[in-house]
Amino acid sequence: MNKITNILKRYTAWIWKVLAPLGPWGVFAIAAVDGSLFGMPVDAVVATYVYNDRPHFLFYVVMASAGSALGSLVIYGIGYLGGETVLRKRISEERFNKIHASFERHEFWAVMFPAMLPPPTPFKLFVLAASAFEMKLTHFFAAVFAGRFVRFLLLAILTIKFGPEIIHLIGNLAREHAGWLAAGIAAIFLISFLVWRLLRRRQRKTATSS
Repeated sequence: MNKITNILKRYTAWIWKVLAPLGPWGVFAIAAVDGSLFGMPVDAVVATYVYNDRPHFLFYVVMASAGSALGSLVIYGIGYLGGETVLRKRISEERFNKIHASFERHEFWAVMFPAMLPPPTPFKLFVLAASAFEMKLTHFFAAVFAGRFVRFLLLAILTIKFGPEIIHLIGNLAREHAGWLAAGIAAIFLISFLVWRLLRRRQRKTATSS
């Protein structure tokens, strides 16, 4: 256990040593790397930046969101070279069909919703799905940015209120209650989506009647 702790400490120290010359732009860089092929402790880094410079928390939220969306384009591009084949090897046929159906109905939400969720959400599988199912690049980038923005904004607010230690609490809760967390967020977005559709219908009726 001590060896693992020492390794994590050295790894953390190495990350901050690399980010130090980048200053506040380090959060963009690590989010971009995390969004591509290499997983990084991006939540912990964002929380630390926010806590140490609370007046500019929104800057770090935007930079982390943009970096994550930009980094995801790497996997999106790989998807064109055989994303569907990779997906079929990694997930069951039933799950593949569910993801495909989800993209056919609401592709923006199918990317934005997983982008909001913390680890261990297999977000990169959804990125591969987006390219395999030929989601428009601009729509994909906007969906990832929007999802990450919500995630990092909530993280920033919690960090300012409770401190960086909230990362460990969120991580433990996400692992222990992943199903309930996903169901709760899904319910919120479903209600929001239904309200949005209802408002659009009323607007159309008003425009038609006038």
